[in-house]
Amino acid sequence: MAEQRPQVLTWHVHGNYLYYLSQVDADFWLVRGPPGGDPHHAGRCGDLPWGDNVHDAPIERLHQLRLDAVLYQSRRAWEHDRQVLLSPAQQTLPALVLEHDPPQEHPTNTRHWAADTGAVLIHVTPFNALMWDNGNSRCEVIEHGILPLADAHYSGERAAGIVVVNNLRRRGRRLGLDLFEQMRERVPLALVGMGSAELGGLGEVGHRDLPGLMASHRFFFNPIRYTSLGLAVLEAMFAGVPVVALATTELATVIRDGHNGFIDTRPQRLIEAMQALLESPSLAEALGEQGRRTAMERFAIGRFVSDWQRLLRQVCG
Repeated sequence: MAEQRPQVLTWHVHGNYLYYLSQVDADFWLVRGPPGGDPHHAGRCGDLPWGDNVHDAPIERLHQLRLDAVLYQSRRAWEHDRQVLLSPAQQTLPALVLEHDPPQEHPTNTRHWAADTGAVLIHVTPFNALMWDNGNSRCEVIEHGILPLADAHYSGERAAGIVVVNNLRRRGRRLGLDLFEQMRERVPLALVGMGSAELGGLGEVGHRDLPGLMASHRFFFNPIRYTSLGLAVLEAMFAGVPVVALATTELATVIRDGHNGFIDTRPQRLIEAMQALLESPSLAEALGEQGRRTAMERFAIGRFVSDWQRLLRQVCG
């Protein structure tokens, strides 16, 4: 008899990440509530090409689901939804807590909210695992895996950089609002993402259209000071777009300055790098190709799927 694939309840938190996760051989049940409610209760939605292993889990029928594990992706899901929405039996199922971000309070002395609860903590980068105080919890690091949503190939015909950040004005300094505004006075930069029109940007772009748009720009600029490792950066690298970014967080282990992109902590140095890419399309193409090779070697979807399947087999028995 064929082994039944794991049945996993989770929430719609980061759309692209969830789509990559859905490549794992498991059934994913997404909490779905009434329209206009908690955005993490959106269920199977949006323009991503969901497979037949991704299902809606209406809140009113959650108790009826026969599950093998619950994958929590936010503090609210862990502290509120677990108690309010799940049955007592479901609350005792193997618990996985996926942490997408480094600590937002003190960067080194913040205890993780699910530490020492019996849950397995899963960090998306080694940097996350390093910065959180995880207590004595079992911790796993499963680095990102990318499955391009479009067959985009770098052309760089637009002599400008592209920045992809959602709600940059509201999220401010941590996401690099000041750096973006400072640098676009010196080099042409297009901003894409939710709320970007407020800053003179292009607005939100569909998941399948974004890779081609990025590939048409000369370079990708990441102004974010403090995060885990942005999927948009890796998606740009998969399309062969050279990356210019701050030499902080996990990105400092991905980009080698001058080899497969440019990274530095000095804004003036990054401006000079962007200007060099604008002046030399051949340099941009060469760096972008090296970046593409790096991304394919480290962030292949096959490795990501294998890591998740190994973990699910262990926790689901």
